[in-house]
Amino acid sequence: MEKAPEKKKSFMQKGITIGGPKKATTADITLFTRQLATLLDAGLPLVRGLRILQQQQPEGHQLRIVLREVIAGVEGGKTFSDSLAKFPKVFDNLFVNMVRAGEAGSVLETVLNRLAEFSEKAQRLKRKVKSAMTYPIVVLSIALLVVVFLLTFVIPRFKAMFTEQGRELPFITQTLIDIADALIAFITFRNPVITLVVVFVIIAAVLVIRFIAKTPAGIYSLDAFKVRAPIFGTLVRKVIIARFTRTLGTLISSGVPILQALDIVRDAVGNAVVAKAIAKVHTSIKEGESVVGPLRESGVFDAMVVGMIDVGEETGTLAEMMLRVADSYDEEVDTAVDGLTSLLEPLLIVFLAVIVGTIVIAMFLPLLTLMKGMGSGGAM
Repeated sequence: MEKAPEKKKSFMQKGITIGGPKKATTADITLFTRQLATLLDAGLPLVRGLRILQQQQPEGHQLRIVLREVIAGVEGGKTFSDSLAKFPKVFDNLFVNMVRAGEAGSVLETVLNRLAEFSEKAQRLKRKVKSAMTYPIVVLSIALLVVVFLLTFVIPRFKAMFTEQGRELPFITQTLIDIADALIAFITFRNPVITLVVVFVIIAAVLVIRFIAKTPAGIYSLDAFKVRAPIFGTLVRKVIIARFTRTLGTLISSGVPILQALDIVRDAVGNAVVAKAIAKVHTSIKEGESVVGPLRESGVFDAMVVGMIDVGEETGTLAEMMLRVADSYDEEVDTAVDGLTSLLEPLLIVFLAVIVGTIVIAMFLPLLTLMKGMGSGGAM
């Protein structure tokens, strides 16, 4: 008998929703890693553990679809790491290489636990920095809205009153009224040519900045500014050092060769200045020289960090020393974030007071002059 033609599966049968699969987040990957390590520790075979975790994912979730392909790859004779490597947007280079090292050393569950811990600490650090940045962004946004409201609704009413008096206005008041007029004209499209020119200039400036920021020289300059910027530069440096040392320490302790580990860290560190220093470290090691020279030259790593890495290299405990530095700098980042938040609060209050105070003074100066004139007239 001839086989009936197989019906094509619908999107829902394939586990894909019409709106596309729900993207796997870092938190999803971390949870999957932790759970797989637990299942392997309990003695379950890899494929069975993967199948259990795949079935736990909701229909249409990206991780469910990816795990189905990974399971098929492992059952087809591929290694777990090679099956993961087919999905670089879900499992990055760091993840794949650590799994490969775990497979080679028959310590996959240990490596997965390290990966989960690494990811959890990285997420905790990211949340801490994000929460510190939320407060000033919210305050500055509210301040901008308040200023726009004063310029577009309050100042025009004062302007009408001052125009009736016919007196010459103080410089600060006239300047503020001119700014308000220009803003209102722009918002209401009163002069279309000027509005279009301003919009075009803003868009062109944004596009030029974005283009420059994507060139190697632009990326390097921007990253160099980040690590040397006043106030925020210290925090950025501490975050980079914590990320670099934890990533490299985790890779080396998991059995990844140091030259391969440096290649992975260079791509994962997220800063061109440090990436250049890591490339020099890679060359230095290939030539049989020390790790610490290029790190010291970069100007990003503190003397204490360089010293600890130097000791770790001499004593053969580089991975342990890297992880110790990472733990220390995680704590320093927490302290720096708290200190930055404490510093920003009074600075923002002063900034708002200056902006609003300037507007209030500019509006009341003519009134005080008028009242003074009326008082003088009454005295006569």
